[in-house]
Amino acid sequence: MTTAAVTETALDFWPRRRGKVRDIYDLGDRLLFVATDRISAFDWVLPTGIPDKGRVLTGLSRFWFQHLNVPHHMLSTDLSQLEWPSGFDYSPLEGRAMIVRKTQVVPVECVVRGYLIGSGWKDYQRTGAVCGIKLPPGLQMAQQLPEPIFTPATKAETGHDENISFEEMVDRVGQETAQRLRDLSLELYQRGSQWAAQHGIIIADTKFEFGFADGELLLIDEVLTPDSSRFWPADSYAPGSSPPSFDKQFVRDYLEQTGWDKNSPPPELPPEIVQKTREKYIEAYERITTEPFPWK
Repeated sequence: MTTAAVTETALDFWPRRRGKVRDIYDLGDRLLFVATDRISAFDWVLPTGIPDKGRVLTGLSRFWFQHLNVPHHMLSTDLSQLEWPSGFDYSPLEGRAMIVRKTQVVPVECVVRGYLIGSGWKDYQRTGAVCGIKLPPGLQMAQQLPEPIFTPATKAETGHDENISFEEMVDRVGQETAQRLRDLSLELYQRGSQWAAQHGIIIADTKFEFGFADGELLLIDEVLTPDSSRFWPADSYAPGSSPPSFDKQFVRDYLEQTGWDKNSPPPELPPEIVQKTREKYIEAYERITTEPFPWK
């Protein structure tokens, strides 16, 4: 049974800040991450939500935090651990919220690319390189790279993240931290990609975020989800064209066909696009976790 989309939460008893998808509540010594069903494209949050999308993102992140066996910020998804106001019904938050440690966030997106697509493909066509990393000539769109590459970016609250060189990352966070993040990001991408490949999904690229808590480096935010990664079905992948995907590329492709100018508020998504997008997110969840989606 499809539930209604949750596009906003308002827990007025805790301070809140809002990202494109997450509502983050300050619990004092911890944070409550609530993944809503908002969906963004072309730097706009769309007026139509995708029901249960937030539960897919939270469920997949929980799976990967546990599967990757790396220090992370997730403490629990059991909301009964929190002190709620008397009579407050938190059941709509079930499955889409996690209690996490506070961290000092590293101000760099740790992007790993395993395939030549998106802005990387445009960069390669123009320069023969991706983010300054020289690649062999003659590669096709969506072709697997000889080996995954690390292409950091600045974190932007609004608008596009900006690609930066590794040297600029070193200037921002220091040599030791930059090298550690690069090595760990490449390792996590390789491990995650191997698992996903065993379940019929290619992870073309992804971005990780990290933070420090009490001197310990932690994996934070969301991990290897259809929002932070490009997921392709392995059985229909072929280099030379943009593959079908489990991520929001489906929504981007629809918006491209509407004539929307991307400078004015975006149009509503029609019910069939909403339903198809929801199905793609849920299929990604079920393939990767090998479990049925609990809110189907």
